[in-house]
Amino acid sequence: MDFGSILSNTGVFLLSPTTIAYALAATGLAVHFGYAGLLNFGMAGFMAIGGYGYAISVLTFGWPWWAGMLLGLAGGAVFAVILGIPTLRLRADYLAIATIAAAEIVRLVFTTTAFESVTGSADGLAQYNSGFRAANPFPRGTYGFGPWTWTETELWTRVFGLVLLAVAIVVVWLLVRSPWGRVVKGIREDEDAVRSLGKNVFAYKMQALVTGGVIGAAGGIVFVLPSAVVPGSYSTSLTFFLWTILLLGGAATVFGPALGAVLFWVVSAFLDSLLPALVDAGVLPISDPQAATVRFVITGVVLMLLVIFRPQGLLGNKRETTFVK
Repeated sequence: MDFGSILSNTGVFLLSPTTIAYALAATGLAVHFGYAGLLNFGMAGFMAIGGYGYAISVLTFGWPWWAGMLLGLAGGAVFAVILGIPTLRLRADYLAIATIAAAEIVRLVFTTTAFESVTGSADGLAQYNSGFRAANPFPRGTYGFGPWTWTETELWTRVFGLVLLAVAIVVVWLLVRSPWGRVVKGIREDEDAVRSLGKNVFAYKMQALVTGGVIGAAGGIVFVLPSAVVPGSYSTSLTFFLWTILLLGGAATVFGPALGAVLFWVVSAFLDSLLPALVDAGVLPISDPQAATVRFVITGVVLMLLVIFRPQGLLGNKRETTFVK
C-alpha cells in the first residue's frame, strides 16, 4: 500500500473548502442546539439558500459577487424567520421533524423544473465565480507545500472561507458571553423558568435561529465557491454529517464545531483512501463500492459511541449538554 499517497490525500482535507464550509455550518448549528436548545435537523436548507442566493444573484440579476453573498446571508435570515414563526413553539422532537421537512422542501424547490431557468433544476448552477476570482488579492502562481499546494484561486477560496469562519467564531464567542447568551442558555435548560422572569422566550429563540441560520448560509456560500451549486448536495446526509461534527467537537462550545469538522473530514478522507487500498491488497474481502459503504458504517458507529460515552464532545462540558440531564 502507498501510505504516502494515502496521507497526502488525507492532508488535503485539513484546509479544504468543504471542511471550512462544514465548520461554519456546524458553528451555526451550535448556536441553534448547543446554546439555544433548538433541535434543528434542517441546516442543509440554510446552506442551500446561502449557496443558491449567491449564485442566482450573480447569474440571473448580474449582481457583484459581494452583493450576491450578502443576499445569500439575508436569505438565511429570512428562511429562519419563516421557519421559526410556526415551529418555535413546538416541542423538541416535533421541531426536529418540522425542520428536516423544511430542508427537504427547499431542496425539492431547487430541483423542480418549474424554476429551471433560474435554479438550473437538478443540474444546478455554475460559472458564477468569475467576479469573486477577479477580486483575488494573490498574484498568479502556486503557493504552499506538499499536500497543501494551491493555485492563487484555491488559496483565495480558503483564505476567504477562513476569514468568514473566524468572524463567525468571534461573533458566537461574544454572544455567548453577553447577557443575551446567558438568557439563551437559560432557555435551553428551562424555558418556563426564563419565561417566569419576564423574558420573551419566543423572541430569543427566533434571534438564535436567525443568527445560526445566517452562519449556516455563510457555510453554504463557502461550500459552492470551488465549482458549482447542485441540489443533490443538500440531502439529509449533509445534516447527518453536520450533527456528527457538532457532537464530535462539542455542541455547547465555540471552537468545537471547527475542531469537529477538521477531525471528521481528515478521518473520513483517510478511510476513503485506506479502505480501497486494503481491498486491493486482499486484506479486506469486499469490493471497492462496499469499502465506500463501510466508511459510512464506521461514521455511524462513532456517532453512536460519542452519544453514549462522551455526549459533550471533545471540548464540551457535560453540564452544558442539552440531551444529558
